[in-house]
Amino acid sequence: MSMFGDGLDAAMQKTFTRPAPKSAPAQMRYLVKQLKGTRAVAQMLRISQRTVERYVKDQIKKPRPELAARLEREVKKRWQPQIRAKARQKAATTGGIVIDTRARLGYTAPIGSTDQDRIRHLTVALPPRYAARLFDAQAAGVSDQQLRKIAAEGLKEVYFQDGGRRAGSLEEVRFTDIEHLDFDL
Repeated sequence: MSMFGDGLDAAMQKTFTRPAPKSAPAQMRYLVKQLKGTRAVAQMLRISQRTVERYVKDQIKKPRPELAARLEREVKKRWQPQIRAKARQKAATTGGIVIDTRARLGYTAPIGSTDQDRIRHLTVALPPRYAARLFDAQAAGVSDQQLRKIAAEGLKEVYFQDGGRRAGSLEEVRFTDIEHLDFDL
């Protein structure tokens, strides 16, 4: 099971705030816009260009079941990646990503430090560059271990070092025994 990968996917799903067009005329208009013309849509759906135009103008509203299924499939295929890419772009440039976790966290620091690993519940907003690194790494198909390492670096910087205001000599944050993990964009 890929806890980090699944968590990032779930965060992405939550961003699909705009539902795909539902009615046949709205779906047809969306496809015409995507494919830049009625002829391309007609060819793809194997119907006449005139039929496409009549849907676009709301003159036909109910397609036969087989066409309705094809229409739905073609709209979905184009809708999700577009929204997904926008969400990823926003998180990686302006929004960042929030990590909510209950896990064993500790760190390695020079001798004299007393912090033991312990179970903590943290909700931390990681800056956009960590969102970008997490999504890029996930897209590259890295292991959950590597995604955990990127998240740990983010927690080290934001939570333990407070953006450089404390614990400057911290070497590594350990992020293990994860009981709960959730991401939000």
